[in-house]
Amino acid sequence: MALYEHVFLARQDLAQAQVDALAETATKIIEDNNGKVTKTETWGLRSLAYKIAKNRKAHYVMLNIDAPAGVVAELERQTQINEDIIRYMTVKVDELETGPSAMMRKQERSERGDRGDRGDRPRRDRDEAGE
Repeated sequence: MALYEHVFLARQDLAQAQVDALAETATKIIEDNNGKVTKTETWGLRSLAYKIAKNRKAHYVMLNIDAPAGVVAELERQTQINEDIIRYMTVKVDELETGPSAMMRKQERSERGDRGDRGDRPRRDRDEAGE
């Protein structure tokens, strides 16, 4: 079976419980067609780069899928019908990520207040810069 990452964006006015129900529906579609979801991540309500169907924000959800190609076609067909999902994308991957995705690692880093590997740099005054 092939490996896929499926990300969908749900409308901003949905409650988190409704977004979780959408993820469960997608999982059920996959499992009913002899596939399996290895990981589900909810990335939360995030701002969009541009307005989509009058939405400035959207709930992001990612599913890691191990399934035949026909399952993905059915999942995308059902996703197109659903009015609560404003965008989706399915990508075939060589292997699935085992730990948290890059988006989840980014959220953890921002919650901790880390500055990455740059550390705290001393502030340079104008006098030292020769201005």
